[in-house]
Amino acid sequence: MKFKILIAFLLLSSIHAIAQQKYNIKNFGAVGDGKTNDAKAIQKAIDACSAAGGGQVLVPTGHVFMSGPFGLKSFVELRIEGGAKILASPDEKLYTKSAFRENKGEGTIWIGGEKLEQVSITGTGILDGNGISFMGEEISDSYVLKPFEIIDPRPHLLTLIDCKKLNIDGVTFQNSAYWTVHLIGCNDVSISNITLLNSIKIRNSDGIDLDHSKNVRITNCYIESGDDCICLKNRREFEEYGACENIVISNCTMTSSSCAIKIGSENMDRISKVLINNCNIVNSNRGIGIQNRDEGTVSDVIFSNLIIESKLFSDVWWGKSEPIYITAYPRATANNKDAGWRLPKGQTKGKVGAVRDIYFSNIRCTGESGVYISAESQDKVSNIHFDQVSVKLNKTTKQPGGIYDRRPSNVEGLVKSPIAGFFFENTGFVSVNNSEVIWGPNKPSYAGKALEQKNVKKISVVNFQER
Repeated sequence: MKFKILIAFLLLSSIHAIAQQKYNIKNFGAVGDGKTNDAKAIQKAIDACSAAGGGQVLVPTGHVFMSGPFGLKSFVELRIEGGAKILASPDEKLYTKSAFRENKGEGTIWIGGEKLEQVSITGTGILDGNGISFMGEEISDSYVLKPFEIIDPRPHLLTLIDCKKLNIDGVTFQNSAYWTVHLIGCNDVSISNITLLNSIKIRNSDGIDLDHSKNVRITNCYIESGDDCICLKNRREFEEYGACENIVISNCTMTSSSCAIKIGSENMDRISKVLINNCNIVNSNRGIGIQNRDEGTVSDVIFSNLIIESKLFSDVWWGKSEPIYITAYPRATANNKDAGWRLPKGQTKGKVGAVRDIYFSNIRCTGESGVYISAESQDKVSNIHFDQVSVKLNKTTKQPGGIYDRRPSNVEGLVKSPIAGFFFENTGFVSVNNSEVIWGPNKPSYAGKALEQKNVKKISVVNFQER
């Protein structure tokens, strides 16, 4: 009997040892000279690891492995050692798989995977999207986007669809030509300790996009991005995956030419149960943005313990230095370049869902504009609560101000107006407690009232001051 138990133990140990094997991509033919396309070798290592039941695919230090597209597999840990880099090939002809299924005009997939479980990307090395190689001419605050016919070849850095139990830890993601980490219909995800460094001049270079995903934790990350740093959404191309919910974002520092933390604008389902805490937003165009443009709803979101620093950018980028921004307007109609696949199939006009039960607590804002909340009607934005929110307006750039930005919507996008510290328009119930507006030493010439309201159903203001 003891002998049988020993044999069983040895067999289990052997199976475990096999599962933990390391598969060095150099042993599968990867050159690592920064010029050779090592995609086949990387894929061979991943396939071998998966076939053996799982383990670790090792990208060794001291090399730059240029690569075209490749796919991850279940039970595989892709470990990129410090001093190692995987660099996206600049050859546009390699990128043919659309990042959005039949919608081929919004980028392709570089590193991908679908219907996987227990996938990890770890280490202190670099995944580099080689983004500037896919750009057109550099202008003052952005790059011109190259024209294309059917497929936009710009690769999204990492696209994972319908995956369970993902772990992304420690890696540096950089220079993405389009979205960087796009998780679609994923469940049980941990993203921690990553550095994400995109050019602040590359449009569409989102940092982390949670699309129809659930039970996600994003912690201890540093993100610089031309577009949104962290974005929650529900794209129409993946509607079968349902709501985006149970999201926790904490202890992150972010800089964006667009919006540091955004909910929307694509939202055809429900986004709810979101906690965002202990984050620092630096030198961004827009700090927090809830931008509802489709029939989906946003509810039960708490923002707490944040420092937000915003400034004005050019009209290339959505946003006008709003530290906190909530809008709910129908999306631009089908003759607008932003509509396309975002409207319901066969329709040329959409509708907007409600934003409700949103809480802001212990937040310090400094910027060239104030809090802006505006909706199509009072029922579209309601139960918005501010407690211990300080807004300091101070002019720091030469960009023109005095504009509210409602793009992309089926109403006037850029509205000239005096800028209030807190501005509420066409809303349901709003409460402002223990909060303040501070006029800085360079008070903007376009500054308006400390608090302005237009067609607000009910407002409660307690212990509010202007100084």
